[in-house]
Amino acid sequence: MDHSKIVGGSTAKRVMNCPGSVALVQKMPPKPSSKYADEGTLLHNVIAEIVMSDKHPEAWLGTTYNDQVLTLDLIDDKLVPALAALDQIDPNKEMEIAAETRVGFGDLLPGVFGSTDLIGRIGTRAIVLDWKFGDGVAVDVEENPQLMFYAAAAMRTEESKWAFEGATEIEMVIVQPPAVKRWVTTPARIAQFEKDLVKAVKLAQQPDAALRVGDHCRWCAAKPVCPQMTGAVDRALKTQVESIDARELGAFLANADLLEDWIKDLRALAHQILDSGAPVPGYKLVAKRGTRQWTDEKDVVHWLDGNGLEPLDYLKQELISPAQMEKVLKKRKLTLPDDLVVSVSSGTTLAAESDPRPAVLQIGKQLTAALSKLQ
Repeated sequence: MDHSKIVGGSTAKRVMNCPGSVALVQKMPPKPSSKYADEGTLLHNVIAEIVMSDKHPEAWLGTTYNDQVLTLDLIDDKLVPALAALDQIDPNKEMEIAAETRVGFGDLLPGVFGSTDLIGRIGTRAIVLDWKFGDGVAVDVEENPQLMFYAAAAMRTEESKWAFEGATEIEMVIVQPPAVKRWVTTPARIAQFEKDLVKAVKLAQQPDAALRVGDHCRWCAAKPVCPQMTGAVDRALKTQVESIDARELGAFLANADLLEDWIKDLRALAHQILDSGAPVPGYKLVAKRGTRQWTDEKDVVHWLDGNGLEPLDYLKQELISPAQMEKVLKKRKLTLPDDLVVSVSSGTTLAAESDPRPAVLQIGKQLTAALSKLQ
């Protein structure tokens, strides 16, 4: 699948917040794919075929994309709950749908296009749905730039505008199994988004287009070479952590994730350049530390038995984890009783205030600190 070199659905948030990133990204070498990206593409390809047919997902068992294979576990864990979301959205099976539709802005924004996962129509409501099969970052649906990009582009595309003609509402849906997130907006909101997008694209074409740091930097391919990011690193290196006041700490922590991502992307870029045969002054690629493995387990067992060892000496048998057990039981249509499992935390970890998990109250430490002030 080709992608717009200017802005697409997945890059809309970045371009609208940082129009200067467009020119930087265009200078970067293409990122190599990963097994996670390939798995996501495989699942997207398969589910697009499933929703346009009346076949069960198992009909696609064994389908491949690059080195990724559709297994029963992927069907049970990803596709089945994703398809169940359609029943939640369209319980009466009345939605007209189209899957994997290329949408764009025509003469309004030449070269700007994307591909919708699914668009539909129920009554006076148009629907734009996006599948998210990754297990990492949870994606919010409200005011989601990617979905608003798809809606705006679909409204201007001949093959897809049928879903929006005469619609009074537009529902955005993100299905990230097992979560289903829904947000209803209006054609007027999408029209305003389109105006903002046009403005951002025009700004991106200027030689002095602004670069801005924010959470939109997370997936930016130009992050390793971005002047704003390198400037933030320079400022961080000049700051002595011990001198930071507790009241200022939150502001520094807000940038910590970005800096960690920057370091990760910087190393990945260096690896990619060296792997292509080009030099990176001061660095080289070396073999990873090897792990010792058996050449043939049958030969090993034969040798051990011949030297008087018993199976109990070299074979380990232990109960699989609750998560692994649930997969086994699922195939037998059994549910693990709650009283057999307990969740044990290994401690505390730092999280932003926006994190949905409740805060751990350090009552003892807070009380000790309060008493010390009274003495």
